[in-house]
Amino acid sequence: MSNQHPEHTEGPVATAIENQTAKIPSDIFLWAALGSIGLSLALKIMNKPHNALFVGQWPAPFLLLGLYNKLVKLEGND
Repeated sequence: MSNQHPEHTEGPVATAIENQTAKIPSDIFLWAALGSIGLSLALKIMNKPHNALFVGQWPAPFLLLGLYNKLVKLEGND
């Protein structure tokens, strides 16, 4: 897909990162989110509430990274 606005191009660092992360299967991010939910539950059961809350905050960033990964794969980086 060609860029309709050439003045809005990605920099070399973003392009390099997107080229590498596009190689990661999208389901890795989903499994990471589900795994962190399970780990948070296990920590809560083990009576480690602070650790459970810390790990419990990981699913949203994993899912956002997965969404970003999917967009890069579908739309390309420029």
